Amino acid sequence: MNLYGGIYDRCILKKRISQIYPIVLMYNCLKQMILTKKFKREFSIFKHMSSHNSRFSIEWNDRYPCLNDATTNTGFDRHYIFHTAWAARILAQTKPFEHIDISSSLYFVSLVSAFIKIKFYDYRPANLNLTNLESEHADLTSLPFRDASVSSLSCMHVVEHIGLGRYGDPMDPDGDIKAIREIKRVLSHEADLLFVVPIGRPRIQFNAHRIYAYKQIVDFFRDFELKHFALIPDNPEDGGLILNATEQMADEQSYGCGCFWFEKVAK
Repeated sequence: MNLYGGIYDRCILKKRISQIYPIVLMYNCLKQMILTKKFKREFSIFKHMSSHNSRFSIEWNDRYPCLNDATTNTGFDRHYIFHTAWAARILAQTKPFEHIDISSSLYFVSLVSAFIKIKFYDYRPANLNLTNLESEHADLTSLPFRDASVSSLSCMHVVEHIGLGRYGDPMDPDGDIKAIREIKRVLSHEADLLFVVPIGRPRIQFNAHRIYAYKQIVDFFRDFELKHFALIPDNPEDGGLILNATEQMADEQSYGCGCFWFEKVAK
């Protein structure tokens, strides 16, 4: 009965999607037609306004339509803006002589390298040529560092991907756990770790990422001290970056962003 019920539900869903899709497609086509017409009109107006000005040529063949940028506010990826801002502020406070970053945002390492020496490692190394910044290959499940040799490390919005094959790495259901073990292995006593992952109901959205519960991350690093936890919630109305967030706040999210500042302590 459950089997046939499931098939029936899927059939109803497919039917509804087939009914809705043409409407959505028609709406998008109509929207683009309106924007294109507006673009042509504005091109003519601007060309006429520029007729007395010979500084630039303005020809229809040189057009480069940007039809969807006239928004009330500038949009941005909340996870990547806020978690990198959070991490940069911590490094400005701790001022390490050298910082190791494992596969975090290229924007983050590029900017922070202006005031801190950064060594950036990625499964797919980036061809970055900037002073104070080195970029090399590394497999997060087998880091090229001695035990207890790194005093400042960040790995942000990375571990959730390990082992899902998304970036050409081998598929491994325990890839994230192996990566965390490696991070713990290379950190020295009193080392700072900036660790960021998606937070909410624990699940895998294959092959994009894993989403963790707050308790899972704290348990992974049970032999570390959690110095600070910040949260980027699902709903922008709940705040951008919530400093000193609670476990309850984290558990209420579906796809929030958990920012953990850990310190390795003596066993």
